[in-house]
Amino acid sequence: MALLPVDEALSRLLAGAAPLAAETVPLDAAAGRVLAASLAARRTQPPFDASAMDGYAVRAADVAEAGARLRVVGRSVAGARFAGTLDAGAAVRIFTGAPVPGGADTILLQEDAESAGDGTIVAREAVAAGRHIRRAGLDFQAGDTLLEAGRLLDPAALSLAAAANHARLSVVRRPLVAVLATGDELVAPGGAPGPDQIVASNGVGIAALARADGATVMDLGIVGDSDAAIAAAAGRARAAGADILVTLGGASVGEHDLVQGALAGIGMTLDFWKIAMRPGKPLMVGRLGASHVLGLPGNPVSSLVCAHLFLRPLIARLAGRTHRPDLRPAVLGAAMRANDRRRDYVRARVDTVDGRLTATPFATQDSSMLTTLAAADGLVVREPFAAAAAAGEACRVLMLR
Repeated sequence: MALLPVDEALSRLLAGAAPLAAETVPLDAAAGRVLAASLAARRTQPPFDASAMDGYAVRAADVAEAGARLRVVGRSVAGARFAGTLDAGAAVRIFTGAPVPGGADTILLQEDAESAGDGTIVAREAVAAGRHIRRAGLDFQAGDTLLEAGRLLDPAALSLAAAANHARLSVVRRPLVAVLATGDELVAPGGAPGPDQIVASNGVGIAALARADGATVMDLGIVGDSDAAIAAAAGRARAAGADILVTLGGASVGEHDLVQGALAGIGMTLDFWKIAMRPGKPLMVGRLGASHVLGLPGNPVSSLVCAHLFLRPLIARLAGRTHRPDLRPAVLGAAMRANDRRRDYVRARVDTVDGRLTATPFATQDSSMLTTLAAADGLVVREPFAAAAAAGEACRVLMLR
C-alpha cells in the first residue's frame, strides 16, 4: 500500500464521521459542548422597563428646566417595585435594575438631584424623556431564537441561555474514546519492568489529550501480543458503545504486529494504514461496527503527534465542532536539510524574537524521545521534498502550547 498524504488521510478519516446524537444536560454541565437544537427565549428580557442608573424616576415634563422641585413619594428597588403611578410633580427613588413606575418616562441621576430635607428634591439639571431607561425586551423577546444549533457553548452563550430561563440544554453527546495499549514488552506506570520490558507511556498522554478535547475516556489497559486478548479488549469497547477505539502499537504488518489482523478477525473494515509523514508512518484507520478505529504507532512521540493530527479532529467532528489547528508563520532558528517524500513534523522551541516567532528545531528527532516533545512549543511542518532551508527562512509551526 502506497503512503497516503497527510491531508488526504485526514479527509478520509473525517468523511465518515458525523456529530453524535443529542442528549439533554443541566446548564452547568454544558460548558464547552455544542448546542444540538436552536434555542428560543422563554421570557422577555428585561421583562419590564428598568432603570439603568441609580437616581429618581420622574416625568420629563416636570424637569424640563434646572431647579425643578419634586416630592419623593416612594422607592423602587430590584425585586420590589413601586406599586403606584407617578403623578405630576412626584419622584420615586430608584436603583439600577428596578422597574420604572407607571407614569415615569425618564431617570434623574442621583448626582443631578439635591435633597431639600423636607421630602423633596431639587433637580440640578434638566432631563429629556427616555434617559437611562432600559425598555422591556431591549435584549430579547419571548420566542426569539437566541442561539442556533451548532453553537459552541462558551460562557456568554451559557449566560444567555440562563437569562432566557433554560435550566437544561440539548447538546451533542461527548465522544467515548476507548484506549488500548498492546505489547508483551509493556508494564503499567509504577510497575516493575522485567529486563526486556518498558513502561507504557502513550496511553496516559492520549487519554489526557482526548479529555482536554471534551471526550470521555475508557481505559482498556494493556494487553499482550495475542489475537484473542486484543479481540476481547476491543469487544469490551464495542459493548460500552465506544465511538472511537484507539490502539497503541502493533498496527503495522510485521511478525509481531497483531492489532490489524486481530481486529479484522472480528469485523474491522480497514481504510488505510500508511501515512506519508514523520513521525507516525504506521497509522491505521478503519471501522469496527459503529466505532471509528484509530491505530496509533507504538513510539510515544509518533503516537502523540498522530493524535494531534488525527484524533483531535475526529473527536471534534463527533462532538459537533470543527478542529482548527494552531498553525502560525515563523522563521527558522537553525538550518534544516532537504526533506524526502514524507511530511515532517519537527519538534522545536518557539520564541518571539524581534516581534516574530522563531522556531528552533531540536538537533535529535528520534521518535522515542519524549523529553524533546515535552520541551517543544511546536512542530515545524516541512512539506515533502522541501529544499534545504537556512536559519531565518520562513516556515510554518503547529503550536502545541
